[in-house]
Amino acid sequence: MKRLLIITILVALPLFIYLRLYSGVRKSASIQTGAERTDQYLPYLKGKRVAILANPTTIIGKSHLVDSLMKLGVQVVKVFGPEHGFRGNASNGAKVKDEVDGETGLPIISLYGAKRKPSAADLADVDLMIFDIQDVGCRFYTYINVLRDVMEACSEHKKELMILDRPNPNGYLVDGPILDMRFKSGIGQFPIPISHGMTIAEFAQMINGEGWLRELPPCRLKVIKMANYSHDLPYTLPVAPSPNLNTQQSIDLYPATCLFEGTIISQGRGTRTPFTKLGAPALKEKYSYAFTPVSIPGMSETPLHMNQVCYGIDLMNYDAGLMRQSGKINLSWMMELYRAYPNKEKFFDRSQSNQMGDINKLAGTDLFQQQIREGKSEAEIRASWEPGLSQYKQMRKKYMLYP
Repeated sequence: MKRLLIITILVALPLFIYLRLYSGVRKSASIQTGAERTDQYLPYLKGKRVAILANPTTIIGKSHLVDSLMKLGVQVVKVFGPEHGFRGNASNGAKVKDEVDGETGLPIISLYGAKRKPSAADLADVDLMIFDIQDVGCRFYTYINVLRDVMEACSEHKKELMILDRPNPNGYLVDGPILDMRFKSGIGQFPIPISHGMTIAEFAQMINGEGWLRELPPCRLKVIKMANYSHDLPYTLPVAPSPNLNTQQSIDLYPATCLFEGTIISQGRGTRTPFTKLGAPALKEKYSYAFTPVSIPGMSETPLHMNQVCYGIDLMNYDAGLMRQSGKINLSWMMELYRAYPNKEKFFDRSQSNQMGDINKLAGTDLFQQQIREGKSEAEIRASWEPGLSQYKQMRKKYMLYP
């Protein structure tokens, strides 16, 4: 009997350890995206002429949603493409032209070129529009701007918008200064923090509820929710949401490392692992880790410090779970690299390169740059985000669809 008990323990213990270690993975794997829940929306699409805002993340399993719906008999009449294009082959910031999709023969209308939202002519032969692209939960990631533009077009032209919801891989994180609307730009359109902690469908409800459609009536929404999702669940994206967010590590670190686009510090654009490394040529005497940005078609043709050796910090193996545990954007890298940089007056100086962004627009405030320059502590910086951040968190509760 004793021997049987020992054998049982020896067999069961590894299974117990496995389940403990990988419980997060199992939970994540059980999530069903809105697109995957076809039984919830296929009957609704019957007999309707459908347009789809799509990119490579618009998938059901391993098949593109457009291809899947057409095989299922849905009358897809056209596709709209956001930044990077429908098939995802356009570089960061590159204008995208209208074209015909080689695989389906459907017309593709770019919303990242001559126009930013569908016109009356674009929607004349459309009964319903579908929005299904993967967001990463940051104010400066442009897909929430596209969402608002599409909602405006649907409101103006009295079309219904169906949102097939997807997880926010940074859904646990609600942090950063609220955008001061004096710094409204293409990378900041809403008075929200850097990391907003909402899914696309939740954010759409916030756009309607907070009156962010430029005095238009609310957009008529039909939301296909996910199953088995909560904001604190880890989620590994099956498809890169854009060419320069091509690893899970880059997605996890993006709320912190994208801020460096407003500095002389390279974030790794021009390497195969952007947003997972930070450095500049002037830091040669300070750091031993080095990388060299080069031109990479489809990712970054003319990166900051192109063909120059950059020295700095390697974050490829940084434990991104530390941000999840703290629930805070990492500010220590910005503070450290500013202290280390020899020519501090050049750190935020955009005149050095057209590849540098505006730190005030990225942070959403001119206080952040000033605080870094003055050597303020993290606690002091975070204190300046209040009461705005707490007020946003309270407002956000009205639009939540998931725990």
